[in-house]
Amino acid sequence: MRRNKLLAAMLACLLLTGCGAKRTEPLAEEPAAEGPEIAYVPLDDRPDNVERVVYLAESLGYTLAMPEAVLYQTRLDGQPRNFDSLQRGEPWSLFTWVLEQEAEGCDRYILSLDQLCSGGLVSSRAMTEDTLELPGGGTVLASQLIEELLTALAADKNNVVWLLDSVMRLAPTVGYEGGTLEEYNALRAYGAEGRPVLTGQALTVENIIADYRLGGDGTELDPAAFGLTEVQVEEYLTVRQRKLALADEVISLVRDSGAENFHVLIGIDDSSEEDSIQKNEIAYLRSRLREEDALLSGVDDLAFKAAAKLYLEENAWGDRPVHVGISYYGGTEDQPACDYDYKPLKEIVEEHLDFFGAYQLSGGSGAADVELLVLTQPDTAAWEAAKLTQAERDRFKKNACTNLVEWLGTFRNQHVPVILIDASNGAYGNALQEALTKEAELGYLLSYAGFLDMAIVTGTALSHGLARYAVLKGGANTDAMDRAWARTLADSVIKDFCYKHVVREDLLAHIRNDLGGDPNNFWVPDIDREAILARLESGMAAASAEVIRNLERSNMIASLEPYEEVGWGGIQLANYRFPWDRAFEIGVDIKLGAFTEPHKKALGLYWQ
Repeated sequence: MRRNKLLAAMLACLLLTGCGAKRTEPLAEEPAAEGPEIAYVPLDDRPDNVERVVYLAESLGYTLAMPEAVLYQTRLDGQPRNFDSLQRGEPWSLFTWVLEQEAEGCDRYILSLDQLCSGGLVSSRAMTEDTLELPGGGTVLASQLIEELLTALAADKNNVVWLLDSVMRLAPTVGYEGGTLEEYNALRAYGAEGRPVLTGQALTVENIIADYRLGGDGTELDPAAFGLTEVQVEEYLTVRQRKLALADEVISLVRDSGAENFHVLIGIDDSSEEDSIQKNEIAYLRSRLREEDALLSGVDDLAFKAAAKLYLEENAWGDRPVHVGISYYGGTEDQPACDYDYKPLKEIVEEHLDFFGAYQLSGGSGAADVELLVLTQPDTAAWEAAKLTQAERDRFKKNACTNLVEWLGTFRNQHVPVILIDASNGAYGNALQEALTKEAELGYLLSYAGFLDMAIVTGTALSHGLARYAVLKGGANTDAMDRAWARTLADSVIKDFCYKHVVREDLLAHIRNDLGGDPNNFWVPDIDREAILARLESGMAAASAEVIRNLERSNMIASLEPYEEVGWGGIQLANYRFPWDRAFEIGVDIKLGAFTEPHKKALGLYWQ
């Protein structure tokens, strides 16, 4: 007791002399990113494909060259169009832009094939023809355009090229080219139906397409049984056929070119663990890939994975691969994280760790370089079988979150870097986020992911976290790199903790109930977008205050050998926006103050 009183008295003296928690104001001018250039054609203009890729690339010491936004934007039905006519990006102009980068001497590329072949992810789910219209008139085949582009890039043996593609999801996009929710649900049910499983020599593009209309028993599926017309099914299958054929052609071009520095990275979009229409497509594409290529769960994280892998290939781990200790909390790691993923969560985590060349250990062994903590959904089936009461279920949820936070604190005290994934899909409400904000040091994390679709959280967290570990291990980080990394972490934490778990629910209700609008498209019907933006800003100001305070009082790892930390500076959020004029996701600028000496804490209060 006497010792506590003495410490309290000492702390009071420090506070009275002005040694309170330091907060640096955001810098008026950011340090310029310097380093090798990557020419990047994004999947589309959503934050995960634009600003967050910029943050990650700059945190790894690269600069990112990108075309004008109008060339890769997506516009939903009823929204202002690109060039007054297009709802999608413009492949020919992007093709020309990439060739310009090559002429200027660029030798690193991350290129979205969905954008270059179809004008974006959403458009790739709707295009039935290989023909693309040229801006000045005339047409070009997407397959021809890609062949010319890859041939040009392969001519320079110094080029390192990452080609990003996707397996088409089970249904197209609602609100694009007239797509309705009813049609989406019907087509998804049709696509999720089991097909004959092809293996060996029978696994060909021709056989896959021939079996598109067949159920698992080999009999033809009746469109009417799914509430669909023959025209709807024909269009859907034609889109799938086009997309599969283009992917197959790209793989052939890369294989035939002999270009060792070309990599094909394919993501699986909105899938199913069952024998769906995707199963043969996935198996075929995987069989065609080379050792240096990969097919993994997730699409919106493809650029993250490519940028991280690019850095790891140019900057090896060192004398041995990174050892990652894995701990799961919740009990369902042997199941898919949601209804839209094609494999159990544990397998997806292991596939991604293999992709990054990491060595896997059990969590908390003491032998790991990095610890990975994953919150899964609770095992409600086991609860039902055990006839647990609601109180017992609530206690289980609380314990899962508490155990995770306690282990995070243990690893933090041991100076072990931590990657954190919330793959619970909202099953715990705000419990984890609240516990982390009150009890953890958020800014200490290597990376965090929990926002948006469950299929991308693994790739997002591991690409950011393992690449950051490699930077710190190599001791190559600069102030500009550290600041870019801080933005990647702040962006993930703030959008998940504050927007997804608090503000978005209020906006959804406000748009539907008060404005009579559609949260998925503010233009149909046309509603007061300025009022929605104002509500977003005020809601985020309130919801983010405590999270920002936590980050500003956090320390971050600045070096691993020797181990060093620095304190976060001030954080300011500005320029809120809805990239697709919908409530699903937001964009925001993150302004940072200068880093400080490590913050110190005594009796729960920060005094430096």
